Amino acid sequence: MIIKQLSVFVENKKGRLVAITEALSKADVDISALSLADTSDFGVLRLIVDKPEEAKAALKEEGVVVKITEVVAAVMDDQPGGLSGMLKILEQANVDIEYLYACIGKATGKALVVMKPSDVEVAEKALKEKGYNGAPSDIYRI
Repeated sequence: MIIKQLSVFVENKKGRLVAITEALSKADVDISALSLADTSDFGVLRLIVDKPEEAKAALKEEGVVVKITEVVAAVMDDQPGGLSGMLKILEQANVDIEYLYACIGKATGKALVVMKPSDVEVAEKALKEKGYNGAPSDIYRI
C-alpha cells in the first residue's frame, strides 16, 4: 500500500524534537510510527501520522522544513527470514530501497514495514503479486 510519510528536517539543538512533537499534539495529530536519523548538524525525522496534510501545515507554521513523501507499507509475518524474503522480491523487480523501518505487533505475529523504494508503484505491485498484504486500512492509526 502506498502511504504518505512526513520527512521533517530537525536542527540538532536542544528542544527541537519537543517543539515538533508539541506542534503536532496541538494540531491533534497522532503519530503512528517514526524513525530518526541524525548527523552532527541536523536529523531527518520520518513520521507516519493520521493527518499528514494537517501535520505538514502545523509544522510549517512553526518554521519547520517538512515535506510529504510517498512510501510503501507492507505487512509480513514476524519470523526469521521474513524481511529477507520481502527484500528478495523487490530485488528481483529491480527495485532499490533508500531506507526502511518497521514495527512489530506481538499480539498479531505480524510486522509492518515502511520503505522508500526507488519506484513505489513497481514495489507495491511486486509485493502484491507475491501475496504480501498492504498495510491495514487504518495504517495512519496503528
